[in-house]
Amino acid sequence: MKRKLLAIFSILTASMFIFTGIAKAQDEEAAAAETTEAVESTDAPAADASPEKPKVAEKSMADYWRAGGLTMYPLGLLAIFGTTLVVYNFITIRKKKFLNPEYIKQLEIMANELKVREAIQFCEKNPSPLTNIVGVGLARADERELDVDSITAAMEEASTEEFSTPFVFINYLALIASLSPMLGLYGTVSGMVKAFNTIAAEGAGSASKLADNISEALITTAAGMIIGMPAMFFFFFFKNKFGAIISGASRIIGDLIFTLKMSSKYGPQDVSEMVQDEQEAVKEG
Repeated sequence: MKRKLLAIFSILTASMFIFTGIAKAQDEEAAAAETTEAVESTDAPAADASPEKPKVAEKSMADYWRAGGLTMYPLGLLAIFGTTLVVYNFITIRKKKFLNPEYIKQLEIMANELKVREAIQFCEKNPSPLTNIVGVGLARADERELDVDSITAAMEEASTEEFSTPFVFINYLALIASLSPMLGLYGTVSGMVKAFNTIAAEGAGSASKLADNISEALITTAAGMIIGMPAMFFFFFFKNKFGAIISGASRIIGDLIFTLKMSSKYGPQDVSEMVQDEQEAVKEG
């Protein structure tokens, strides 16, 4: 899992550097074009010159990045990390990946026939969150006398450990959603401090420097909000999705334990309807 996360992070980081290089190249080309136009307009006859309206300079993403100051660098890292987590969670937080319908069917049949050793071997050969939990629980089983309470306790312990790791990567989105606006606010304060220092040193007449300082303040605020709002949305999105997966796993494990208990007392039961309901529930998710 960590290798997948690192691979996605590396790809996005490389993409960011490529984008930055392209933006800088475009800025250099635009600057060269402006210089050429200025030289040509100087060499042209005065008679041909006609008054033109002043043009508003168009700013690229690289211009906004530079105007934001040093605060844009940690914000950029948070944006890359947040995008990495979103892509990674879309890949990993899937109901069918955690609760494979075919695994459920096989485990229910083995539990109904009290084939504990075969079920343990099946879980070892087919690793997944569900089979890992069931395998740990059945490892405490004794075929001569099934202790359902010890199996239940073992599965509860294993489920806590098994489902804690994926939720860590979901929680990081909440961290990014909290840190991004705070970094944006830091950039705002930094830009306004520079603006007041400019006023104190050069007076209010230095409009260009004041505009640069205020731009830094506003750009970092906007960048922090742009990063933080999607991170908060996807945090709740994946949190709710993962909660549904945990609820489904709890139901499946509960049905499996019930099947073991009934089969140990009264012999094999008809579990076809139960298996079908569980499979349909997983497929709907």
